[in-house]
Amino acid sequence: MSRIRPADRHSIREAAAILAEGGVVAFPTETVYGLGAVVTLDRAIARVFAVKGRPARNPLIAHVAEVAAARPIVQFDERAERLAAAFWPGPLTLVLPLKVGSIVSPLVTAGLPTLAVRLPAHPVARELLGTLGLPVAAPSANRSGRPSPTQAQHVLADLGDAIDLVLDGGACPLGVESTVIDLSEPGRAVLLRPGGVPRRAVEEVIGPLAERRLEEPVRSPGLLGRHYAPSKPLRLEAREVAPDEALLAFGPVVPKGARRTLNLSPKGDLAEAAAHLFAMLRELDRDDVRAIAVMPIPSTGLGEAINDRLRRAALPPEPAAS
Repeated sequence: MSRIRPADRHSIREAAAILAEGGVVAFPTETVYGLGAVVTLDRAIARVFAVKGRPARNPLIAHVAEVAAARPIVQFDERAERLAAAFWPGPLTLVLPLKVGSIVSPLVTAGLPTLAVRLPAHPVARELLGTLGLPVAAPSANRSGRPSPTQAQHVLADLGDAIDLVLDGGACPLGVESTVIDLSEPGRAVLLRPGGVPRRAVEEVIGPLAERRLEEPVRSPGLLGRHYAPSKPLRLEAREVAPDEALLAFGPVVPKGARRTLNLSPKGDLAEAAAHLFAMLRELDRDDVRAIAVMPIPSTGLGEAINDRLRRAALPPEPAAS
């Protein structure tokens, strides 16, 4: 199994050294655990794709320790400056044009002229990035398509000994991935993925957000079809439940009859629900049930991100290529 270390100063320095030498390390952020590799090292980035079983057309997010670390690799416009000032460090990713001569591996960008970048708020992530002194590409530290990991043990369950080190910083406080805003086209800001910063908060800073056009290239994670999925089928908007189903509940009024029930938030708090979402999906997926029923969840605020993840998780698997 991979080595797992409490995220103290010694283990963070060890993790930084592993990354500098071309290794891959899992570490906590405020959203989910990331699987990191230095953005300039092609072989390390290729290993991240291989470990996750991730399609090469699906770009990665570059994580930086401070805004100044992003300026040599991407072009900031006035909108990006305002969003960075408002929400960094925090769960907001910006897709920006690559600077000419950028040192970022084309594997990170899937060959596109844009890069997704964010400045995480988690103290372990910040210290690791600051100690290393280089941007780190870090998708979620799980097998591609599975529920994202919000605890170090989730990383080990999915990736085992395929990575070099796991920094254990406890449970991720937010529990859903970052919001992704595409600013690569002048005069147009696109919500690519709802996440930890609600849509309304972003729109208060830069105005209305457009929706992604289907013909546009995939410029960030979280845009492919089925994703975040447990092995059991999900049934959404459930108001009643069968005896051979598990129930992912929300709120104080819960239907009875499920083989097992876990409640995202008995008091109906969306922040609490987001923090519990992936861990509870993983827990119910271990049970001997036919399916997982999910109660309705409001789509306001963080609920937009929660429902986005649930809809993608509920899609049927793509048929195998013949």
